[in-house]
Amino acid sequence: MGSTATAQYTHMGQRPQQGNILPSIGTFDYRTSSAPPYSGLLTRSLSLPWRPSTFYRSARVEPTQSLNSSTMQPMSSSNYLNNIDNVKVPPIFPSARQALYTRYTPKDWYNAQMTNYLASDKIRAAAERLRSDAIRLAREKDEQSFKNNSETSKRLGERINDIEYWKGELEKTKDKMKRKIDDVESKRREVERLLSESEKPLRIAQENLYEREKRQGIDLVHDNVERELIRVIDTIKLCQQKLRQMLERLNTQNALNRASLHELERDSQDKFRARVLDSAAHNIKTTSRGINFYEGIENVDNTVSVPETWTRYTEENIRRALSEISQSDELLNASNQLMAQSNNDMWSQWNHVNVSLENRVQEGQVAKNKIQAHLEKILQEIFDVEQNIEFLKKTIADKEAFLQVAQTRLETRTRRPNVEACRDPAMHSSRSTRFSSDTLT
Repeated sequence: MGSTATAQYTHMGQRPQQGNILPSIGTFDYRTSSAPPYSGLLTRSLSLPWRPSTFYRSARVEPTQSLNSSTMQPMSSSNYLNNIDNVKVPPIFPSARQALYTRYTPKDWYNAQMTNYLASDKIRAAAERLRSDAIRLAREKDEQSFKNNSETSKRLGERINDIEYWKGELEKTKDKMKRKIDDVESKRREVERLLSESEKPLRIAQENLYEREKRQGIDLVHDNVERELIRVIDTIKLCQQKLRQMLERLNTQNALNRASLHELERDSQDKFRARVLDSAAHNIKTTSRGINFYEGIENVDNTVSVPETWTRYTEENIRRALSEISQSDELLNASNQLMAQSNNDMWSQWNHVNVSLENRVQEGQVAKNKIQAHLEKILQEIFDVEQNIEFLKKTIADKEAFLQVAQTRLETRTRRPNVEACRDPAMHSSRSTRFSSDTLT
C-alpha cells in the first residue's frame, strides 16, 4: 500500500466506541467547510521522527455497510471512523487514507461526470456573458473617454476665454492706474514746490518783524504794519500746514495706488501663467509626446478657489483699483483748489502788508516833515535866547560899577561911632541900590 510496516495505525482492530468521526472523502466540500479535514492533527507529532513506533496506538474500524456498496448518506454519523484513539490520523499517508475510507460506485462516477459537464456549461455560458459584458463595457468606456476628453477640452477652452477676458480687463485697469499714479506724483511735486516757495515769503516777513524791533522809544509801536506782518506769517504757516497735510494725503494715496497696481500685476501674471498652462493642457492629445501616467494625481487637490470666488477675486481687485482711481481724482481736485486758495491767501495778505508799509512810510514822512519844521523853529528860538543872554551879560557888566559904589558907601558908613550909626534914609537908599544890582545878576 506504499506505507511502512511499522506504522501501527494501519492495523485494524477492535476499539472502544468514541465520539470522533471522519467524513467521507467524496462528500466533503473543502470550499464550504470552515476548515479542511484533519486540520487539528499532528499537533504533537510534527517534531517526532518519520517512523513513529512508540507514540501512536492502534485504532479499530467497525464499518456498518459493505465495502463494495455506495454510501447513501456520506455525511451520516455511521459513515465516520469511530473509536479512534486520542490522536487523529494525519493526511500525509495516502495509502492509509485509501484503506480507511470506502470506495465509489460507477453510478457515483457517472453522476460526478454529469455534474462536471453541467458546471462546465454554466461556467462557459457565464464566461461568454462576461466576455460580451467586457466588450460592451470597453466600448462604453471608450465612448465615455472620448466624450470626457471632448468635454474637458471644451471646458478648458471656455476657461481660457474667461482668463483672457479678465486678463484684458486687468490690463485696461492697469493702464488707468499707471496714468493716475503719474498724475498723483506730478501733483505731489507741484505741492512740494509750492511748499518750498512759501518759505521765502515767510522768512521775509519774519525778518521784517525782527528789523522793526530795532525801533527806538515811542516809534516802537504796535501799528497796523506789525499786525499785518503777524497775520501774513500766520497765513503762510497755515497754508504750509495744509500743504503738508495734502502732501501726506498724496503720498498715502499713491501708496494705495501702488498697492492696488501690485495686486493687479500679480493677478495678471497669475492669469498669464494659468492661460499658458491651460493652453498647454488644452493642446494635449492622445498622440502628443510627453504624456505619462501619474499615479494618484486624481486624488491631489491643491485648489484654493472655485469659479465664483475666482471671478470675485478679480472683480474685487478691479473694483478696488477703480475706487482708488476715483479717490485719486477727488484728491487731485482738492489739491488744485488748495494750491489756488493758498496762492490767493498768501498774495492777498502780502499785498495788505505792502499797503500797510506804504501807509506807514507816508505817515512817517509827514511826521518827519512836521518835526523838521518844529526843529527849525526851536533852533531859531535858541538863537534868540542866546542873543538875549549875551545882552543880559553885558547889562550885568555895566551895573557892576554902581554896585561897587553902593557897597563901598555901606562899608564906609559902618564905621560911624555910637549913636551916629543910624538907619537913616541914606542907608536905605544904598541898600536898595545893592538889592537892585543883585536882582539883575
